[in-house]
Amino acid sequence: MDLRQLTTFHRVATLLSFTRAASELNYAQSSVTAQVKSLEVSLGVELFERLRGRIRLTPAGERLIPYAERILSLVDEARDETTGWSEPSGPLTVGAVESLTSYRMPPVLELFHHRYPLLQLALRPGSCAQTCEALRQGTLDMGFFMEAETDFAGVRAEVLGPERLVAVAAAGHRLAGLPLVTTRDLRTTPVLAPETGCSYRALLEAELAGATGTSAVPLLEFGTIESIKRGVAAGLGVGVLPEIAVADAVAAGTLAVLGWQPPFEVYTQIAWRRGRQVTREMRAFIDETARFMSQDRLALAG
Repeated sequence: MDLRQLTTFHRVATLLSFTRAASELNYAQSSVTAQVKSLEVSLGVELFERLRGRIRLTPAGERLIPYAERILSLVDEARDETTGWSEPSGPLTVGAVESLTSYRMPPVLELFHHRYPLLQLALRPGSCAQTCEALRQGTLDMGFFMEAETDFAGVRAEVLGPERLVAVAAAGHRLAGLPLVTTRDLRTTPVLAPETGCSYRALLEAELAGATGTSAVPLLEFGTIESIKRGVAAGLGVGVLPEIAVADAVAAGTLAVLGWQPPFEVYTQIAWRRGRQVTREMRAFIDETARFMSQDRLALAG
């Protein structure tokens, strides 16, 4: 084995494409194929199966992945320690849903801009499902999302904490004056749909449908969180959103939190492709995001 072969193998394994790996590494495709073949010969095993124009890792390839990542990570660490270049640097691409991009990320972005100027942090909006698929395909370094589940195929997730969901209405709405609001009460008023593609919307729909399996109140599509908040404030109905997303409007008195408790929980999570070594850039992002989330929870509790 040599490092070039190992790097090439890792890129092909991440992208599951010789063509895309060649493009990213700036090699001819024949060179990528030759390097992987040389690695297979030196190990005496096949690392990829070729099936109808597609490839997938063999069991031996799957076993090699964590070792390749550890070796390449150690090479980077050795280079940094030798040259004194230990500050997080380079690109880090993170996928995130709208509520987290808009209400969790601004202070994190500001911190990284000032503390880690050599780190090029880029956000890519998308649903939870889209983010998970992009992680599996290797087009994102990390994903930042809210889900009820914490186990995903091909993806490793670290839970940063529960994300409290609240039902909100205009301050003068008839439900705003009730000390306790039930799901049956929610079925008597229009409900503005939360983010498309995230699990808590499906859970909300199931809760509103109840035992019948069909909801008497259709969800009103408003597209974005800000448009939902404006629609709710205008008295068009009730919204169910993350508490962090409505805290400003509640503090301003334009929205009121209803006395309804969702019978399900969702969690804010940081995720990356399963088997990938966590780099210092990824660890810095995880640690700083977790710290800001802890501060937000304390502020909201206060």
